[in-house]
Amino acid sequence: MSVGLLAIVDDILAAALKASAKSAGVVIDDAAVTPQYVQGLTPARELPVVWKIARGSLINKFCFIIPVALLLTAFAPWVLPFLLIIGGTYLCFEGAEKVSEWFGHHHAKKDEGARDEKALVAGAVRTDLILSTEIMLISLSNLDPGLGFWMRLATLAIIALVMTALVYGAVGLLVKIDDLGIKMEGSANSGTRRWGTRIVHSMPAVFRVISIVGTVAMLWVGGHLAILNLGEVGWHLPVDLLHQLEHALEPLGAVVTWLGDTAVSAVVGLVIGLIAVAAMTLIKRLAPTRDSAAH
Repeated sequence: MSVGLLAIVDDILAAALKASAKSAGVVIDDAAVTPQYVQGLTPARELPVVWKIARGSLINKFCFIIPVALLLTAFAPWVLPFLLIIGGTYLCFEGAEKVSEWFGHHHAKKDEGARDEKALVAGAVRTDLILSTEIMLISLSNLDPGLGFWMRLATLAIIALVMTALVYGAVGLLVKIDDLGIKMEGSANSGTRRWGTRIVHSMPAVFRVISIVGTVAMLWVGGHLAILNLGEVGWHLPVDLLHQLEHALEPLGAVVTWLGDTAVSAVVGLVIGLIAVAAMTLIKRLAPTRDSAAH
């Protein structure tokens, strides 16, 4: 019996490794997006907030994404592309809002004071829901169709746990590097102190880069989701143009092809996001008028 159990576990791990390989890019994007949510927090609250976001990510995966994905795949697979288009649009909106802030357009938000942890965690978990959905759906699409229900469920559970540990473990390390630098600055060794000072002074620039990468990742993933799934629901022009670009770039190598795909997806994501930002801005401006009219 133990041999049979080990064989089943081995099959599940092999299936999880194979199925999750193609979602590695989204995992990197998830790790790049998340650190911006803990910027400005006191050092003592950084890891607790990362843990809250990680816990929310696990709830997303196990309570919503995996059950819904398995049910829809079995009974209503046609719904999935529409959900991914909506999720992609939300990511584009988040990314475009940040880009517009870079150019001085500040959006009306509630005063967070010392940063409202509940609001930060809620925002991060909403973004994670979309990124995690893509990770899990990519993994699900790469599972062997011959796997039974329970094997598919177990494989997705393993992928969910491993991906969450990778993403939020990396985020936890990133946000605590500056604390390591501060401790190194207090060392009796002059070389260690110098390295500690360099680490502390470099972290603001590192987090600025991470914030930019995270924003671009939102636009890329959101735009890519929109392009691919618009093709799934019947509008093939965007995805056909993207495939033509990929074929044109293939002679230049896989890296150039990926960069071209990413750049086009990010531009499309920015356009979609700016339209969404403009629509939300218009709605917010009209809302007070309606309220005042009511009074």
